[in-house]
Amino acid sequence: MKTVLVIDDDAEFRLPLSVFLRQHGWEVVETSDGDTGLTLARQHLPRVILCDLLMPGTNGFRVCETIRGERALRYSLLIAMSGRTFEDTRQTALEAGADEFLSKPIEPAHLLSLLDRMSGPAPPPPPSSPSTPTTVSVEPAFVRFWGVRGSIPVPGPDTLRHGGNTACVEFRGEGEIIILDSGTGIRPLGQTLCAEFEDHPLHLTLLVTHSHWDHVQGFPFFKPAYDAANHIRILGFGAAGEGLAGTFSGQMESPYFPIGLGQLPGHLIFEELRSMTFSVGKVQVEAAFANHPGICVSYRLNTPRGSVAYLPDHEPFHRTTSRPGMSGDRQSQTQEFARVEDARIVQFLRQVDILILDAQFDAEEYSVHVGWGHSSVDDAVDIALRAGVKRLFLFHHDPAHRDAKIDQMVQHARRLVLKAGVELEVDAAREGMKCELGVPVKSAQKAK
Repeated sequence: MKTVLVIDDDAEFRLPLSVFLRQHGWEVVETSDGDTGLTLARQHLPRVILCDLLMPGTNGFRVCETIRGERALRYSLLIAMSGRTFEDTRQTALEAGADEFLSKPIEPAHLLSLLDRMSGPAPPPPPSSPSTPTTVSVEPAFVRFWGVRGSIPVPGPDTLRHGGNTACVEFRGEGEIIILDSGTGIRPLGQTLCAEFEDHPLHLTLLVTHSHWDHVQGFPFFKPAYDAANHIRILGFGAAGEGLAGTFSGQMESPYFPIGLGQLPGHLIFEELRSMTFSVGKVQVEAAFANHPGICVSYRLNTPRGSVAYLPDHEPFHRTTSRPGMSGDRQSQTQEFARVEDARIVQFLRQVDILILDAQFDAEEYSVHVGWGHSSVDDAVDIALRAGVKRLFLFHHDPAHRDAKIDQMVQHARRLVLKAGVELEVDAAREGMKCELGVPVKSAQKAK
């Protein structure tokens, strides 16, 4: 049963409203003051919170601000109520974090319609006791590619099949929508999400690997950020000295963009990573530092239905150990450090179901790009084989590579897999490609 929390100091309004909601299938928790309301919200994690704005003590505006600042309550839909119908009251409530505003007296049919529209399907039931069989959701978890290029977008006839947008990958599973990087591919993703969910508020999580422009440049065009009902949690490391929020706001400052980050109506919550393990709902996330200029991380998403690792920018450590004039002892120390770091990456990727991995260059191209922070397709296959990966998607395609060139790289990768005698499915990431978790791995493809 869906739970609604009613916070209102007017008993003559609150009590009949609570009875009405119970008659229509809601489990109701109620209180007359803001402080108790916050305590009950943390305790019950209600689907919907109906909060009066003008209460003594902790008023409704403060309640809204507090709720929106707490991670555990980010999925609660917050409806502010007031007998004052001034536009500035409504606007201030929305700015404080409310998803919707209702003027008192409230028309019951309108309230029910609003609750049905905003709350959507009921959340999954709590875990059952050991003696009760557990029902497992059959909703598939999947990844979908929206941007697969590195460096710069390259639209045109030679990139139609694999796509020309820069890095952006969507993950859905365990009731979460997680976005990996916000290159230009996030623009069509945002349009699709808004069309799919229509008037339902979106609760999204964006994981940013690093602040290079091809991984953040699409965010100013992300449609969900322009809707006040939507909540977007953005996690990652910012560039040195400016932080994550500074990275996003900098590219939207005048004269680069007509709208500043602070003018976006959507609720944006920036969180600097402090731990390399955290959760997004029921999805357990691990992060690991990659070998790429600046601060760059990779992410691994672990779910009961499988795992996905996203390592879009990475150069094997051992490839950058030879430096002119380095002494023998220093060379040995550097090589040992590289060996340990490469082993750390392999362990991070161990037995992952889907690996999305940097494979920007072929071997010849890589020889003149050592130290640029990107991998060759040969090294990508080597990492996947050593880690026991099930499916490998070559990613971060070079902007100079046409579709035919990427096809050649895929065939080369498949030949390497066949030579190794290991079952590993290899393909190139393509815009629009959807890959479900839990689908049996096909036998390694024969090279043409």
